[in-house]
Amino acid sequence: MSGTVGARGAGRAGRAGRAGSPGAKRTGNGPVLAAGCVLWRRSERSGMLEICLVHRPRYDDWSHPKGKLKRGEPALDAARREVLEETGHHCAPGAALPTIRYLANGRPKEVAYWAAEATGGSFVPGTEVDRVSWLSPAAARTRLTQDRDRELLDALLATLPEH
Repeated sequence: MSGTVGARGAGRAGRAGRAGSPGAKRTGNGPVLAAGCVLWRRSERSGMLEICLVHRPRYDDWSHPKGKLKRGEPALDAARREVLEETGHHCAPGAALPTIRYLANGRPKEVAYWAAEATGGSFVPGTEVDRVSWLSPAAARTRLTQDRDRELLDALLATLPEH
């Protein structure tokens, strides 16, 4: 199933954002809940916009940092945690981006995203993410594996006043 980008509705945001929400370990037919960020910064040398992509060796793909919510964890907290775990960078989340819905291993998955500016840190390779790349928006668009991630890149660019 290809990814579908949906606007974040009040019901969805409220359910994922409350402490005590079921998180990723839902039973039954409910979706797996996850969160992430489209991480960006301005190049220190040129001032140009750069997008951070992560490479996951397990899937051999390039994507935005994201991961499953822990039980009771608000989506925004999970997004910040996943950015730090996968990229080594702290971030300042900004505008909410579209929620992405797709099937993963035959199960529905919903990933809430935010635009987030990198505020410092450094990458250390691990087993889940072995590489990160800071790329221009055009280069990031080419490198991204999934079309749904390109749609998120477009949503980010629409939120930034100058890019």
